[in-house]
Amino acid sequence: MGFDSVASSRSANATVADLASAEATRIRVGFDMTGVYVTQAGIARYVRGLKRGLEQTRPGGIEIFPIAWEVQSFSYQQPQRAMKTIYRELIWGKLIAPRILSSKNADLLHSTSSLFIRRPGDVRHVVTLHDLSISRHPERFRKWQIQSWHRRLPVIRNADRVIAISRFTADEAMRMLGLEASKIDVVHNGCDWHEDQITFCEARPTTFAVPDEFFLFVGSLEPGKNLKLLKQAWLYAEQQNRRLPPLLIVGSRWEGVATEGEQPKDWHYLGRQPDDVLLYLYRRAQALMFPSIYEGFGFPVIEAMAQGCPVICSPTSSLPEVAGDAAMMVPLAASEYVKAARELLSRPDLRQDLIARGRQRAARFTWRRCAEETAAVYHKVMQR
Repeated sequence: MGFDSVASSRSANATVADLASAEATRIRVGFDMTGVYVTQAGIARYVRGLKRGLEQTRPGGIEIFPIAWEVQSFSYQQPQRAMKTIYRELIWGKLIAPRILSSKNADLLHSTSSLFIRRPGDVRHVVTLHDLSISRHPERFRKWQIQSWHRRLPVIRNADRVIAISRFTADEAMRMLGLEASKIDVVHNGCDWHEDQITFCEARPTTFAVPDEFFLFVGSLEPGKNLKLLKQAWLYAEQQNRRLPPLLIVGSRWEGVATEGEQPKDWHYLGRQPDDVLLYLYRRAQALMFPSIYEGFGFPVIEAMAQGCPVICSPTSSLPEVAGDAAMMVPLAASEYVKAARELLSRPDLRQDLIARGRQRAARFTWRRCAEETAAVYHKVMQR
């Protein structure tokens, strides 16, 4: 056998050995997809975006397999919703899912939403914590939601590592849950709305006429989003005989949440809209109005910035961390929001500056980066 043949043989043997070693050290991750079947809000965006980022980056040594009871539960209609929830949490989550994890030889379970699957004892656990709104503002939630949340707190505390989607959420977890800083990794969300990454075209709404000039609100219609403050702002402007442009409101109302009462003139509730319509609105709005009281991250802020839509938001919770200096931070007062809106309308230079800074800010939030940092957490857990 000549030198070349020996070298080739050794190389082949080394390759086989490397492959065997890589397979032995490969981390098999059960990736919980429950969030996309139980909500259409930010958690669903997170689950889809992170999964796509992991598939695109293909981090070395990690194999992802999705796990979920693939039955949607978006409607509030009872008793169907209650029956689905009971089955998902008590039967599927505690009995069926653990068997799936074992059958697929999972090394690690990543709980990406608020449902925590019972894991076999030899499977490591990473939990993503989106916010602590139930602990911080229990008055916004129903009794059963609060009880369910408190049953899940031990799972968070006993996880091998906790991913917080913002530094604000990490700080909340340390203050309110007593988690050690050494157990938490801050991994910011990504964004689907960068111009070079959008895979769909904008669509003009067909069910309503979009005004030439308007402000935009995007979010669930629940007390924490503070839509009542915008109502006060529009009424305040009307009382001064200097009405603001129309406000288009995109989002669905939580079950049991009261309306904002008699709406101001030029307010339009559009309900939940598909992403192609939302894209159309972001690109044409004078600004996104986002006076939220409590956010774990704040997807609409980054989505708007990525599409060149200026942002006027509150300086609360995670919003200063996410928006940085690329938004108009406005105190939670109706007169201040009116002042900010009028300043933006009267100063094209300010609007263009916010657009430029917003695009630059949004570019920092990608699912590729989120996936890479999440994969690093997986490796960290398995090296313990």
